[in-house]
Amino acid sequence: MISANLSAIFYLVSGVLFILALRGLSSPETSRQGNFFGILGMVIAITVTFLSTGNFSTGFLFVLIFILVGGSIGAFIAYRIPMTAMPELVAGFHSLVGLAAVFVAISAFLNPQAFNLGTQGNIKLGSLIEMSIGAAVGAITFSGSIIAFLKLQGVMSGSPITFKGQHPLNAIILLSIILLIYTLCSTQSSNIFWILLAVSFLIGFLLIIPIGGADMPVVISMLNSYSGWAAAGIGFTLENTALIITGALVGSSGAILSYIMCKGMNRSFFSVILGGFGATEETSNNTDKEQRPVKSGNADDAAFLMKNASSVIIVPGYGMAVAQAQHALREMVDTLKKNDIKVSYAIHPVAGRMPGHMNVLLAEANVPYDEVFELEEINNDFANADVAFVIGANDVTNPVAKTDPQSPIYGMPVLDVEKCKSVLFVKRSLSPGYAGIDNDLFYKENTLMLFADAKKMVEEITKAIN
Repeated sequence: MISANLSAIFYLVSGVLFILALRGLSSPETSRQGNFFGILGMVIAITVTFLSTGNFSTGFLFVLIFILVGGSIGAFIAYRIPMTAMPELVAGFHSLVGLAAVFVAISAFLNPQAFNLGTQGNIKLGSLIEMSIGAAVGAITFSGSIIAFLKLQGVMSGSPITFKGQHPLNAIILLSIILLIYTLCSTQSSNIFWILLAVSFLIGFLLIIPIGGADMPVVISMLNSYSGWAAAGIGFTLENTALIITGALVGSSGAILSYIMCKGMNRSFFSVILGGFGATEETSNNTDKEQRPVKSGNADDAAFLMKNASSVIIVPGYGMAVAQAQHALREMVDTLKKNDIKVSYAIHPVAGRMPGHMNVLLAEANVPYDEVFELEEINNDFANADVAFVIGANDVTNPVAKTDPQSPIYGMPVLDVEKCKSVLFVKRSLSPGYAGIDNDLFYKENTLMLFADAKKMVEEITKAIN
């Protein structure tokens, strides 16, 4: 058994390591170190929690078995999952965090003596408030994450699902949750507790269905924040310092990231929290795209344009992730640099389907960090660049975001690739992006469409350049 004072010290060390982990993950150069700090902090927290139980009873053995089984399943899934499915994986894991918070709250409510919270029907008021809030947020996180998973997986339509009176209904349900928590604390009725959970599961579902595909990266980030606050609430119930610190860090960092992304997409932060954006009536010009002329080319055409350029800006997107073309792209860029051509990478905050998706892929291909620039750093350079090479980045390059107030992506800052002298756009077809709208960039006079698998096309371009 470990003393309470020593446990507090180790939990503090664990919390510091989690903070260092977040700091490390803020930059590609220090991300590996950040991961190490996070793993070390979690190992310390779990070990101290076990040693604080006081004995190695049968219950301890069962918990250890469950951790090994769950950890093995998680490790297997994480090892096998492709990078293209990472957003779905994150959404799925968020749902499990929320569900875990709900289960702990149920356990504490039904057997408060085991948690030193009082007796059934006479639970400490502070603990009951913490428990009910943690359970409600956990339920919202679970059902919301399930909907996000289904949308990302393609099982459910990525388009906004709306109905008349949706926002007033959401407001009524949210107010009813507050009223139910107050009633639960007053009566400690088990019926009120179960109703609170059911209503919380419902509002999680209703908050996410009106959000369209273009906004899913922000949803993932916000659900991450919700899962952290749910964990923190349950940490107060269990009086576990490590869980409180970890939950608060995840909750606050997720909220800050969501705020940053909302600014990058010209969205309202409070609309994210309330599920109020993405519900725009989608209008698309897909109906007349067959009549609009496009210029298409091949690898030789692309190689000729890039060999005669002095500067090239690469714009990676989800299509690169699907084709796993990052390594082939790195080889093509190395070939261009051997020909004294300046090459940079432009990353949109929501390129791909989760924050940092493209950064991870480029880091995997060992792309130098000093060649990778965020939108605000490089957007002005497109006007002076000879070639923009867009590899599967659809919605984040769509000029309609600046011109059509009826578009679901209107107001979202996009990469100004159309200002380049020439635009090479690698895509399998003229199909719309995840937002479900056509891309006006396809039909620009200076755009040359390269219809092919991204990896295959990049490899052919590299051969043609050589």
